[in-house]
Amino acid sequence: MDAPGNEWYFSGMRDGSPIPAFNLFGETSAFPDVIHCERVFDRARLHDWKISPHRHHQMAQVFHIEQGAARVTLDGREIRLGDGDFLYVPPQIVHGFTFGKGTEGIVLSLPSPVVRRLGPDSPALGTWLSAPHHGSLSETAVGLLAQIAQIHDKSGTFRAQRLVALSHALLATLAEDGTQMPPPEQDRAHQMQRLDALIAVHLAEGWSAADYARALHMTPGHLNRIVRRDTGATLTQYLETSVMTEACRLLAFTRLPVAEVGYRLGFADPPYFTRRFRARMGETPTAYRARVAGEI
Repeated sequence: MDAPGNEWYFSGMRDGSPIPAFNLFGETSAFPDVIHCERVFDRARLHDWKISPHRHHQMAQVFHIEQGAARVTLDGREIRLGDGDFLYVPPQIVHGFTFGKGTEGIVLSLPSPVVRRLGPDSPALGTWLSAPHHGSLSETAVGLLAQIAQIHDKSGTFRAQRLVALSHALLATLAEDGTQMPPPEQDRAHQMQRLDALIAVHLAEGWSAADYARALHMTPGHLNRIVRRDTGATLTQYLETSVMTEACRLLAFTRLPVAEVGYRLGFADPPYFTRRFRARMGETPTAYRARVAGEI
């Protein structure tokens, strides 16, 4: 990029401003590239995993938490990000981060002129780009971010054009996903219904939390948050409750041997099934069957 183009990226920091204004965090020099892509780990660990509140006058950013967590302040409002979540921050919004140590992810920094070139313009797109947004990142958006990161670290005759085109595709995808996203409560209810349907089908196969998350096209951490918000239990606890509830049904309403009940629920070792049942229900499977038989 030639020298005059660098004027796009100056922070516009004013003397005496109470809120620091940077290009990249802690840097007031000219923006280093047509866009900038870096790892959360590389930047955050330099600041002991805490990025103090600041803003960018001429830059938007997209954060993707691949693994880990972050507590974010946006103009005084606090949100939390976890595995698979993204955050879009437009220019002028004051934002700061406290990352969980070791958090991994990508930070994409987009100068305002690049964002403004996204077109054709529409009221809906303009509204989306002017406000912060956060949520789960779709598979399409994850793929676009991966392509941006890959091309960013290479050279090529049309590298800048490819980076801008992919960044526009990413922003349009985030906006599209956001307009199609159902209300959080409705979305969680739908995901819980899908999870329950999968549990009913795969209960006897010994599926792990990761197996269910993969079938729902999300990370185990994100599915765990959905379950915790809806039930108060962790995903692992919810899955075990489902298994033990079915075990109680089989013990109460069939004559299957205890070992066979365990086999049908994915427990290859009968003593282990007995131990897990007793830890969860407070009595052995045999004692539970005898007690319930006397009550029915």
